[in-house]
Order: sequence, then C-alpha cells, then structure tokens
Amino acid sequence: MNKSNLIKKISDRQDYLNEDDIRQTTNIIVSLISNILSVGNRVEIRNFGTFSVRSREQRISRNPKTGTTVQVNPKHHPYFRASKHLKESLNK
Repeated sequence: MNKSNLIKKISDRQDYLNEDDIRQTTNIIVSLISNILSVGNRVEIRNFGTFSVRSREQRISRNPKTGTTVQVNPKHHPYFRASKHLKESLNK
C-alpha cells in the first residue's frame, strides 16, 4: 500500500474528514518523522513500532558490473522495528 492508497482508505472509513485534510495530516506526520530521524532521534509509536537511524561504517565493496573495488563512505539509514503487539496481530 502506498500513501495515496492509505489516504483513500482512511477517507472511505471516516465521513467527517475530507481527503485534503487527510492528505495534509499524512504529509505532516511523514515530514515530522523524517525531520526527527534526520536529527538522530527515534520515534516510538505505541503498539506499532519504533523508527530509528542506524549507521553503516565505511567499507570496501565491489562494482558488480566491472568487478573493481570501490570504497563506500559511511552513511546512515532508517530502521523500523515492529512492536510486539503488531507482530502478534499479524500472526493471529
């Protein structure tokens, strides 16, 4: 499911919210989570999961096309860990 499908599903379930309000709210939430992660903090949503940032060290990799070695700089990537409640609800 992508963001537009999520907005449509919420709009179908809620009569008192129009689609533009849902779209704006969704964009604000995604932007807020992105901004918090970019600062290096984590976001915890109870009964859903935790978003955090993990670091990858500098490493030597290989270009699959040419086979030459390439040095990859250190970088950060987002990480999501599902809560116990979410895992249990998926496995019912």
